Amino acid sequence: MNFRFRNQTNAWPAFVDLFSNLVIILIFLLIVFVFLWTTTSVFNKDSGAKAVADLRATNEEQAARIVQMTADEEEAKRLLILARNELENLAASNTELTNELQQVDVSMDELIADYEAKVAELQSQGTDLRDQVASLTTQLNQAKLDKQKTAELEQERRELQAQMTAQRAELAEQLNKLNAALDAAEAAAHEKDIQYVEMSERLNKALADKVAELNDVAQYQSEFYRAIKDALGDERFVQPDGDRFIIASDILFSSGSYTLSPEGKNQLRLIANVIKDLENVIPTNINWIIRVDGHTDRQQVMSGTRAFKNNMELSLLRANAVTDELVANGVSPRRLVPSGFGDLHPVTLGTDTDSMQQNRRIELQLTNR
Repeated sequence: MNFRFRNQTNAWPAFVDLFSNLVIILIFLLIVFVFLWTTTSVFNKDSGAKAVADLRATNEEQAARIVQMTADEEEAKRLLILARNELENLAASNTELTNELQQVDVSMDELIADYEAKVAELQSQGTDLRDQVASLTTQLNQAKLDKQKTAELEQERRELQAQMTAQRAELAEQLNKLNAALDAAEAAAHEKDIQYVEMSERLNKALADKVAELNDVAQYQSEFYRAIKDALGDERFVQPDGDRFIIASDILFSSGSYTLSPEGKNQLRLIANVIKDLENVIPTNINWIIRVDGHTDRQQVMSGTRAFKNNMELSLLRANAVTDELVANGVSPRRLVPSGFGDLHPVTLGTDTDSMQQNRRIELQLTNR
């Protein structure tokens, strides 16, 4: 709290002088009144003597009063002078007190500044404490959640432990059953060992027969390809490729068609004669076939413009056409197996004219069934 004092003007000396002047004026007025009253009484004939006597008594009384009033005036002046001195002393004391109060005011300003700084510091500390309380509250809530979650996990652990106990018991029972089944299987296996040996012997014999059959087929493959090459003669349209030979489709079919051309039919007639001769050469115990595989180039079929939907159907239709023509020329149908592969197995990945022509082909392969 700040205290403010103002310096007041010392009015006591002027008040004492004014009071003295008033007393003098009052005495003057009393003298004038007495004079007028005395004069009036003297000129009154009926009461002159008595008036004089009364006037004298009154005059003496008034003189005594004046003397008393003078004494009172002196006393009043003395008292006023004392009061003025006291007031001056008080004024000096007031000045000293004012200076002290000013110093106290400065000290109070400093105290107030310190107080405000302390208040700001306490407010800042209060903010920090509120933040800490909020953080601790959050941690407490999280701890409660963690405690609840821990309880739930403990419950789940107990349930899982109970399930594992039940599963272990069930597995033990199943293990016992498996051991019993294993013992029975071992006994059965012991009984089947003789059968296994016999089956192994039969299987080995069948494999040996199959290998022999394959060797026999391989023996006649070279003769078959050589006979076809000799029958056709023109190597531009027939190319050997390992265990098969390739006939270019362009000699058999026109572009986008599965109808054999006259020249194609003539070529297939020559091939049919070779196959018929081969039927008479290969022993009847060899179960052989000729695969007729159709292949096309990568050029896609336009939807709705052909009797086939895609290259896969076109390749199969061409393989069937070749098979039907061979059968028409006397080849046994059970010796022919047609299949179509479309553009899935090209011999070359190029897109030029020569590469596309090489991929359009019919492959004939002599193999076992």
